[in-house]
Amino acid sequence: MTRVTTRLSTAPAATTLPAEDLKRARSFYEEKLGLETETRDDMPEGFFVHAGKGTQIFLYERGRATAENTAVTFEVDDLLGTVSELRSRGVRFEDYDSPNGPQTVDGIATRGADKAAWFKDSEGNILCAHETLAA
Repeated sequence: MTRVTTRLSTAPAATTLPAEDLKRARSFYEEKLGLETETRDDMPEGFFVHAGKGTQIFLYERGRATAENTAVTFEVDDLLGTVSELRSRGVRFEDYDSPNGPQTVDGIATRGADKAAWFKDSEGNILCAHETLAA
């Protein structure tokens, strides 16, 4: 198979998430996750969340999230430390026990060289912290 490249091959990606209550969502991302947020005059319907390496999430006001899939994954170097830190800030991790999906123990799933933990933001969006273990 020939690999096709486009301008998207080197373009950074960002995501957009719905928020039923922008004030509540901003508080969650700043206080619980410790991320910087920004309101811009050219995008008054929402705000930006700045994550690592120049990545960002845009949250805009609309009805409650209904997606049942992971909306954002944060790649971390120390999943256990990240989970512990976020729990100390009041973040609750999801537990899954699915025969065709992840199975968690104390909120953490391990599959091969990967570990992951899922949690919801204040608006019901599913977020993930993920670590690739050394081979």
